Amino acid sequence: MTIRVVLVSPATSSSLRQARFDDGAPIDAAGEALARAAAGTLPAAARVLVSPGVRCGGTAQALGLDALETAELAGLQVGRWRGLTLAEVGAAEPEAVARWLTDPASAPHGGESVRDLCERVARWLEEIPDGAGRTLAVVEPEVVRAAVVHVLGAPAAAFWRLDVPPLTATSVGGRGGRWNLRLGLPLDRAETA
Repeated sequence: MTIRVVLVSPATSSSLRQARFDDGAPIDAAGEALARAAAGTLPAAARVLVSPGVRCGGTAQALGLDALETAELAGLQVGRWRGLTLAEVGAAEPEAVARWLTDPASAPHGGESVRDLCERVARWLEEIPDGAGRTLAVVEPEVVRAAVVHVLGAPAAAFWRLDVPPLTATSVGGRGGRWNLRLGLPLDRAETA
């Protein structure tokens, strides 16, 4: 039986617009309006999940989804950098940021490394049982990146080369560890995934 997973990236927030590490800010009015407009366009799913973050929860709500919060789908934990902009961290800790952006095993912020995130998301994907039906999950962009890295068998260093626009769907499907991928579908076209 083929496993199907549709990963939906959340709507915009003030933090995203400011290139700020997640600080728990809710989705902004524009993002909420776009999510509400997309409500009803996603495919039916046997399981509907959401990252524990405020932005993902707000997006799921605006999309009209009754989603189960799932810790394994949490965004990248950035420790003491939470709430700061990349420019602020780069000015204060340029070597640490350079190391973090080039070494997937590095976690100079005291949080989680990119490699750890990729491994966590890969475990979650591989543990979806056959016959589970379609899974729909509203997740942070870094979770989508980690899933794509796993599905393609790419090295963790490829994580930073992937852009995930707000309110897009990335669909993965497969069985027996063989995955196929559809990237960045607008929500009004996610039904075809």
